[in-house]
Amino acid sequence: MKVVAFNGSPRVKGNTELLLNEALQPLQESGHAIRLFHLNRLSIKPCQDCGGCSKTGVCIYKDDMREICLAMREADRIILASPIFFFGLSAQAKAMIDRCQAFWCEKYLLKKSISEAPRDRKGLLLLVGGMKKESDMDCAEVTAKAFFRTVSVPAHETLRFAGVDAKGDILKHPAAMSAAHAAGKRLKNK
Repeated sequence: MKVVAFNGSPRVKGNTELLLNEALQPLQESGHAIRLFHLNRLSIKPCQDCGGCSKTGVCIYKDDMREICLAMREADRIILASPIFFFGLSAQAKAMIDRCQAFWCEKYLLKKSISEAPRDRKGLLLLVGGMKKESDMDCAEVTAKAFFRTVSVPAHETLRFAGVDAKGDILKHPAAMSAAHAAGKRLKNK
């Protein structure tokens, strides 16, 4: 099984990355192939809404999104992890998602399949934020849901952790790490 994971946090070894690594652990232990993209380290130009992908389903810009798109086409599982900034996904995660407009065009305008091999693709969304209420993450989840459906992931699980702000606070959360680990196990078994 091929797994593609996206760390949308700019904070190195922060709450999002710790949570993501915990979710990946059972998949790694089972020997699944994992491609982990730290989005803040990549060169991803924001979508320019130029229409260049509307006839081909391929973005005209040649940057690190090309490698991401290839990995997503081959993936059986896709994991997106992001901190919450102003009720939404991080800019790094959002830039990657916006560039999936090419997939949207390929799938809905050109009526082509995103993935060549038929498979039961699944996803996992990990959200971490300093706000007090988990409902403050609703906007981020709606964006992520549109992303998953666009890249042909018909079902995903979401884990939300509010009240987690300072670096390392996720380790003090009573259930976060065990919940992420369990979600990773469920993802490998689906």
